[in-house]
Amino acid sequence: MKARLAKFVCVLIFAGMAQTLVWSQGAEEAAAATKILALEHAWNQAEAFKDLKALDALFDNALVYVDSDGALLTKAEFLLHVQTEHLAQVVTQSMVVHMFGNTAIVTGIYQATEIRRGKPTILRGRFVDTWMYRDSTWVCVDSQYTPAR
Repeated sequence: MKARLAKFVCVLIFAGMAQTLVWSQGAEEAAAATKILALEHAWNQAEAFKDLKALDALFDNALVYVDSDGALLTKAEFLLHVQTEHLAQVVTQSMVVHMFGNTAIVTGIYQATEIRRGKPTILRGRFVDTWMYRDSTWVCVDSQYTPAR
């Protein structure tokens, strides 16, 4: 009887520990997702203000960026593009973060106001960004933007 009770107590303790690990993992993923969403918003601000130093910190050196016209850009080419574009505002909406260990995929809707020939033009589209946790920080390793009509 005592042996059964001891086994039962051990099972309850291990079940409680396992449940705690699951909850902890969920909390860690939620915290990571929150951080990544904050980084997405920081990207918007940095791009609108042409803050190349901030963008440089957000992107991995091996960044692969697929622009709305299908052009494939490296990190250096994307930063040059940001420096020469005429964005007035960048807003993202409906972002969802999908966590896969140390990798996160963000999907969302992108809207930017660009000044062309002195007039504001609205650009809309969907995007997919891939973030990886490297050297104690999250960096974007891949981004793809598709225009929406």
